[in-house]
Amino acid sequence: MSIDSRTGAAPTPTGPLSRVDYSERIPNNVDLAGDRRLQRALEGWQPKFLDWWKQLGPALPTKDVYLRTAIAVGRDGWAHFDHVPMDEYRWGIFLAERDPDRKVNFGKHKGEPAWQEVPGEHRADLMRLIVVQGDTEPASVEQQRILGRTAPSIYDLRNLFQVNVEEGRHLWAMVYLLHAYFGREGREEAEQLLKRNSGDLDAPRILGAFNEETTDWLQFFMFTYFTDRDGKYQLGTLKESAFDPLARTCEFMLKEEAHHMFVGTTGVQRTVERTAELMKMHGTADIFPHGGIPLDVIQKYLNFQFSVSMDLFGSEQSTNAGNYYTSGLKGRWMETRRKDDHVLLDATRDMRYVEDGQIRTKTVPMLSALNLDLRDEYVADCANGVRRWNQALEDAGLDERLYLPHEGFNRKVGGYAGHRVTPQGEVVDEATWQARVGEWLPTPQDRENVAALMVPEYEYGKFAGWIAPPQTGINDQPVEFDYVHLAEEGLV
Repeated sequence: MSIDSRTGAAPTPTGPLSRVDYSERIPNNVDLAGDRRLQRALEGWQPKFLDWWKQLGPALPTKDVYLRTAIAVGRDGWAHFDHVPMDEYRWGIFLAERDPDRKVNFGKHKGEPAWQEVPGEHRADLMRLIVVQGDTEPASVEQQRILGRTAPSIYDLRNLFQVNVEEGRHLWAMVYLLHAYFGREGREEAEQLLKRNSGDLDAPRILGAFNEETTDWLQFFMFTYFTDRDGKYQLGTLKESAFDPLARTCEFMLKEEAHHMFVGTTGVQRTVERTAELMKMHGTADIFPHGGIPLDVIQKYLNFQFSVSMDLFGSEQSTNAGNYYTSGLKGRWMETRRKDDHVLLDATRDMRYVEDGQIRTKTVPMLSALNLDLRDEYVADCANGVRRWNQALEDAGLDERLYLPHEGFNRKVGGYAGHRVTPQGEVVDEATWQARVGEWLPTPQDRENVAALMVPEYEYGKFAGWIAPPQTGINDQPVEFDYVHLAEEGLV
């Protein structure tokens, strides 16, 4: 067992295995059939979801896809793999097992029994947290809609579709909470989750990163590494919530989210491996003419996705975050493993900020800086992947390395917004920024050059020239397995 010196040992997982009933129109383990009114409401929302999926879900026609589907909730055996037609995938409602003895672990309600219903005084805040989380799930599906047409392999295509169907299920998870616990207002918010669309000028998604266009597969891999990792940390704080149904929902969602980050980690690594191979083969860093993505362009994509994902954590100092914590709505990452009083009334921490063109440090109350606390956990986690990618460069005998840019780089939210900070952490003026931004962020020409490499490879076991094959297949299957059967004859 690994032990973190700050948080202590991870608790041993407990709880029985809870089967999911797939005979139901909406598969679930929440006894939906026992609440006919709720069941009818969700069955009324289901066709709207399916219409959204047909219109804004994956655009590439398929016969079936080798997908993972939840069949049980618990420590073992929670997922089943099989070829499934995409339009017949069984999206459902799955919560982790309820612990009847669970207590609130932080804030002013610390030690009290966890809530099974929504306290009236926290109704609006809880609903807002659920809506914002729910809004991100369909957004990423919309952003990734056309990527199937340029998939670098059938293996990667399958991973894309797995991410898509699970983001759809995560939408169901939040919609269930809105319908079950927030009455008419919750039902109205559930409707709006399908009416906002990524990048729509009139009805965009709530958070900025989810309105960015996903232009190619390198950005998809960066998204699943950096932006889905933000999702991991946001879900991790909601998993601590005193509102037990939300906590149990997020605990199960985290199981599925792990695969999305695996796709990003290994996708970027395989891109870097192929880049390194081409650099050595041709003796140049400019490998676009040789069918690869140059390392400096990979770094620009990394800079972009990291910075827009950092904005998702909100302002470093936030009264709302402190109030959510004190009220028991949203905890910290690994709350129960923190070695403090879990109330934080007297706790402080350091925070960096910009003043007179310099980055300075001041001491602030911890309760006001919980977004920063969570972001720090995220940054440390992001660094692990970069070390892994750099190991691939070292193994190839190259001196070049990737890096995470400074926390203030390209920020539009929080204390760094309105300031120009280089990836190395130097505060510069607007003229310097404009003169050099093309060195740090993808230019239109960079994206065009990458897009030109995005030629689909639909032959089993074959891979596009810009990416290396994976080490292993999915679920112990070979890399060349028939993970996806395309609908268009002659492609496979």
